[in-house]
Amino acid sequence: MLEIADIAPDFTLPRDGDGDITLSALKGAPVVLFFYPRDDTAGCTKEAVEFTALIPEFEAAGVRVFGISKDSVAKHDKFRTKHQLGMALLSDEHGSTCEDYGVWKEKSMYGKTFMGIERTTYLIGADGRIAQIWRKVKVPDHAAAVLTAAREL
Repeated sequence: MLEIADIAPDFTLPRDGDGDITLSALKGAPVVLFFYPRDDTAGCTKEAVEFTALIPEFEAAGVRVFGISKDSVAKHDKFRTKHQLGMALLSDEHGSTCEDYGVWKEKSMYGKTFMGIERTTYLIGADGRIAQIWRKVKVPDHAAAVLTAAREL
């Protein structure tokens, strides 16, 4: 399991719109990665909208923000457009990045167990090391807490 001060696992993932994002190419600036279960569900939409509302403040602090789920780029495109989201959404359809970050977990709902993404956010410092981890995120006010921590880097 990843811990604070560990080097964040590198990845290259396709993003909504077009192109790829490689984490190591962003070194030199802080990065927020918020892993979420699925596009266009209530909690995931609320989380993405809360981050979007704060994007100007993240940018002013020099922090890049990315959402990551196993949804396809096409689903990300629709989700981003529908809710006018302000950050890139990265597609980890094969799940390797979710595995590397330890967010692919056994979950249960209504008595059934299944594998899914546990809502988790990583704040990565400009040096590429993990500065903060929020596991089992509760959405209300989460983006604001991440912004506060990012400003303290």
